[in-house]
Amino acid sequence: MLSHRILQKILTMRLVSSFSPSSGFSSISACGDRLKQERVFSSSDVLEYSKVSLDSNPLHFDLECAQIAGFEDRLVPGMLVASLFPRIIASNFPGAVYVSQSLQFKSPVYIGEEIIGEVQATSIRAMKNKYLAKFKTKCFKHGDHLVIDGEATAILPTLAMERGKSII
Repeated sequence: MLSHRILQKILTMRLVSSFSPSSGFSSISACGDRLKQERVFSSSDVLEYSKVSLDSNPLHFDLECAQIAGFEDRLVPGMLVASLFPRIIASNFPGAVYVSQSLQFKSPVYIGEEIIGEVQATSIRAMKNKYLAKFKTKCFKHGDHLVIDGEATAILPTLAMERGKSII
């Protein structure tokens, strides 16, 4: 019989690897299962976000202002970076309802940096014909440098994940 740690590692490797396109489904079925996606935020992403959110903070647009404030470069808005979490969940579980999110911003994200968003199931509970899933949510840059830490809760219509999604 496989130990819990080995089983968790196998499930994590299965979920973190890239899926090949098919019409089949995989599933998230255990606490510890992880889903990841990467993203590089551009100046145009920040501009479009500011139009929708009305966030015109000069730290996002003015290099000199950002440097005077002690940053190396212009910042990507933290909430834009955190948008990776519902994207990861909804792109793998169409019809998921995002219920809550807590966030702690640990380190700045600069335009052009590759960010890896990760959600890890910590609790899955059946409720009628749906599932209440709680996740640890993290974003990293430079491999393992934590930039956002938090928790999320979502209602999933199923534990079956669509295959063919690009997951790291």
